[in-house]
Amino acid sequence: MSAVYVNNLIINTGSSFSQTFTLEEFQTNSLLNLSQYQVQAQMRKWSGSTSATDFTVVIDTPATSGRITLSLTSEETKNLKPGRYLYDVLVTDPYSIKSRVVEGNVLVREGVTK
Repeated sequence: MSAVYVNNLIINTGSSFSQTFTLEEFQTNSLLNLSQYQVQAQMRKWSGSTSATDFTVVIDTPATSGRITLSLTSEETKNLKPGRYLYDVLVTDPYSIKSRVVEGNVLVREGVTK
């Protein structure tokens, strides 16, 4: 895996958030078998920030589908400050090799209805 997919996200404060990605093998374009993989994702105000928000990441069933879902609860998004952030998704294969597979900007928008 060497190509990084760029996808920008919009999160509305106080609302549940969910985004699904389908990961593919870079060389073969076949679905990435995520069995025995670990996946994590975070968003930060800037890449060097010590403060981060962790997404809940689920490898969808079956793991051979290559699908992962990132999510935040409405309670978690309620605590986000509106503005622009960066995020990425990091996968660790069974040999402990880490690869960034998705990255982009996050726009956090504040709602009007409370």
